[in-house]
Amino acid sequence: MSYASIMVAVDDGRHAPARVRLAAELAHRIGARLVGAAACMPDYPRGYGETAVPMGMVIEEIRQAALDRLAGVEQAFRHASCLNDRVEWRSELGSPVSFLEKQSRAADLVVAGRYADDGGVTVGMAVEAGDALMGLGKPVLVVPAGVEHVAARRVLVGWKNTPQTRRAVSDALPLLRRAEAVQVFRVSDGDDRAEIEDVARYLALHDVNATAQLAKPSGWTVADDVRKATRDFDADLIVTGAYGYSRLREWFFGGVTRDLLAQAPVCCLLSH
Repeated sequence: MSYASIMVAVDDGRHAPARVRLAAELAHRIGARLVGAAACMPDYPRGYGETAVPMGMVIEEIRQAALDRLAGVEQAFRHASCLNDRVEWRSELGSPVSFLEKQSRAADLVVAGRYADDGGVTVGMAVEAGDALMGLGKPVLVVPAGVEHVAARRVLVGWKNTPQTRRAVSDALPLLRRAEAVQVFRVSDGDDRAEIEDVARYLALHDVNATAQLAKPSGWTVADDVRKATRDFDADLIVTGAYGYSRLREWFFGGVTRDLLAQAPVCCLLSH
């Protein structure tokens, strides 16, 4: 398995160029196509949509402003991805999350940003990483604001024997094979060493240099333990499963997923 196509969610925020550079560098390193994707929901007056004709010129001006914003984002994407010779751009007027969900059919991996308070993203262009993660059906590389490199030389696998984590490990194999070192990390009160050693041996069959590390709970949250293990291992990438469910069109995440989405110090490759 390899990544032949990487898609990056692009917006008009101040951290978007760094995210594109990260995705472009990753695509260049592994020989993948890079696809930029962005959508903008025009800020129509309440009760009006793309096909509405009342208010004449006002509606058209709002629509044109959204198109102009997309054109500016495309220009920024092409500038930030200039190292790549295989680049595509896709955009439309509409919901950015729904658009990304549809376009992800053309990608092996989707790169999305974790927004900061100073991000400056237009509301109609924002793609929350959690929404992308739960709706795409593809692995999502979540990039903290301002991060523009992911070497993935040392990778921490946050292990829990669930379908989501098993899928994440499989989804991450193209990166795990290239890593200098991978640690399969588990927080547990029980004796789960045989389990994580089994995972490390499985990864070795795929030419991954993996070791197993079992840790007792520290008394803090599991996410805190994962972040500490990331620092101790000097990892620049976390791989793990994502747990959540939808209720009334809002996503509710388990504690570890929620905390990693909000506070992980490095990029996270998550699968649901």
